[in-house]
Amino acid sequence: MPPQNTTNRLRPQLISQDIDSFHGLQTIETYKTTRADASVAKLQEVYQAMLLSQQTETEKLALYRAAADAARLAEWEFHNAVLAMKEVVRGQYGSDSDEAQAVGLKKKSERKRPSRKKPVAIAS
Repeated sequence: MPPQNTTNRLRPQLISQDIDSFHGLQTIETYKTTRADASVAKLQEVYQAMLLSQQTETEKLALYRAAADAARLAEWEFHNAVLAMKEVVRGQYGSDSDEAQAVGLKKKSERKRPSRKKPVAIAS
C-alpha cells in the first residue's frame, strides 16, 4: 500500500462515510480485535479528538474572519482619512503647490494636456 499523503484534507463525503461506519460498528456487540488501533476504545478516542479539532478549527476560523473584517474596515477608514487630508491640502495650498506634491498629488502645471487626435480618413 502506498504511503498516505496526510497534507491534503479528506473529502467531507469520505469523513461522513467513516462516521456512519463507526456508528454502525457500535451496533455490533460481539466485535473484538487484537489490533489496538482498531479497537472500539481507540475509535471512540480518535472520533472525539476529531470532533474537538473540528470545533476548534471552526472557532478559530470565525475569529480569523472577524479579525480580517476588522482589518479591512480599518484599512478603508485609513484610506478615506488620507483622501480627506489630500482634499484639505489641495484646498488650503492649491493644486499647483509643493505641499500638494508632497502628499502624493500631481501638480496641475505638470499634467499633460490632452491633445486632439486627427480623424483618420477611411479610403473607399
